[in-house]
Amino acid sequence: MSTIQLKNIVKKYGDGYPAVNDVSLDIADGEFMILVGPSGCGKSTLLRMIVGLEDITSGDLLIDGKKVNQLAPRERNLAMVFQNYALYPHLSVFENIAFPLRLAKGRMSDAEIKTKVNQAADMLELREHLERKPANLSGGQRQRVAMGRAIVRDADAFLFDEPLSNLDAKLRGQMRTEISKMQRRLGITTVYVTHDQTEAMTLGDRVAVLKKGVLQQCASPRELYEQPVNLFVAGFIGSPPMNFLPATVTGDRLHLPFGEVEIHGPKADAIRQRQTVIAGIRPEYFKDAELGEEIDNGMEFRAVVDQTEWLGNDLYAYIPYEMDPSVQRTLDELDKELDGEGVRPQLVVNLDSRSLVSEGEEAHLVFDPSLMHVFDPETGECLTRDEDRAAQIARRSEDERRRALERAKARDAREQVRESA
Repeated sequence: MSTIQLKNIVKKYGDGYPAVNDVSLDIADGEFMILVGPSGCGKSTLLRMIVGLEDITSGDLLIDGKKVNQLAPRERNLAMVFQNYALYPHLSVFENIAFPLRLAKGRMSDAEIKTKVNQAADMLELREHLERKPANLSGGQRQRVAMGRAIVRDADAFLFDEPLSNLDAKLRGQMRTEISKMQRRLGITTVYVTHDQTEAMTLGDRVAVLKKGVLQQCASPRELYEQPVNLFVAGFIGSPPMNFLPATVTGDRLHLPFGEVEIHGPKADAIRQRQTVIAGIRPEYFKDAELGEEIDNGMEFRAVVDQTEWLGNDLYAYIPYEMDPSVQRTLDELDKELDGEGVRPQLVVNLDSRSLVSEGEEAHLVFDPSLMHVFDPETGECLTRDEDRAAQIARRSEDERRRALERAKARDAREQVRESA
C-alpha cells in the first residue's frame, strides 16, 4: 500500500493547451480516490501520468514520498486495469492472470505462481474458468480477469481507467460491488477514473471533480452532494441534477419563478447586497403537500405540471417557468460544460410514488428553504456553502473509511486462522 501525492501537476501538449492544469491531490494509504468529470476534463490524462504512460510537463508526483516523475511505468509498481481489458486472446484465463508473474523471470516458482493465481481466482470467482480463453467469457468475467492480473502483482496501488464502461447497466452494478469489496479486502490505494457519477458516488472514499483540466473540488460523495463549492460541481453531482433557478433579491427575500422565500442567518448575509443570484434546489427536496408531508418553515406553492414520469418508486414532475435573461448565459455555459443539450426552463421535482400529481393539472408543492443553495451568477461560487458542516462531513467520512479498512483486515485475519486450523 502507498500514498500518492500530486503537487501542481500540469500536462501541456504541443499546441500549449493544458489538458491538466495545476492539479494537487493527496491520496491516503488505502484510500479509494475517484477522478470524475465530463469528456475532455483531463481525468484519464491525469491517471496516465500517475502510472507513467504520459510525461508530466511540470509539477511533482510522489509515491510514498519518493519523486517518480522520471521513472518508467514498470519501476513504479502500480497495477492498471484498462477499459478494454487488454487481455491476451491466445492465453487461458490462468495464463492471463499469471502473465505479470511470468515476466519477473526466476522470482517465483511455478508452484508459487499457481498459488497466487488461484488465490486471486477464488477472490474473483474465476476458479472454474481458469482454462478458458477470453473470447469465451462474458464482459464481466473478462473484467475480473483483468482485475486478477492486477491483484497478483502485489502492486502499491491500483489504477482503473473507466473499467465498466463497456458493460451493460446490470453488470456495471454487480462489478461496482465486486470492485468495492475487493478494494476494502486488500486495503490497497486505488485511483479510479469514470465519467459515471453513480460509480463515483458509490465507490469513492473521496471524489475529485475536474473541469477542463482544473480540479474543482475533492471531497467525500456526501460533501460534494450537500456542500458543493460551485455551480459546476452542484450540476454535475446528482441525478436528476440540481435545479438552477433565477432569483432576484430584495433585502432578505428571494423572488423565485414560483414564489418568494425569506432567507435567514448566514445565507441572508451572503445575498443581501446582490440583485440577482441563482438558487439551487435538489429535485427530492420538493414534497407533495397533498400527502400531508409537513415541513417546518416550508415554502408552499402551486404550479401547473407539464409532464410526469412514474417509475414505481418515484414520481418525476416537470414544471416550466420563465427564464430570467440575466442568468440565461451563465446557465447555458454551464450546460455546455456538463455535456448537456441546452438548458430547459423547467423545474424537476422528485416526489413520493404515492403522489397523484398528473400532467396538465395544478400541483400543490412544498420545500424547505434551508436546504437551498445560492450561487453567484458571474463566478459560479456557492455563496451559502457551510464550511463547518463540510468539515464535519469530511471527518465522519474519513472515520468511516478507516473503520471499513479495519473491518476488512479483521475479517481476513479470521479467515487465515480458519484456513490454518
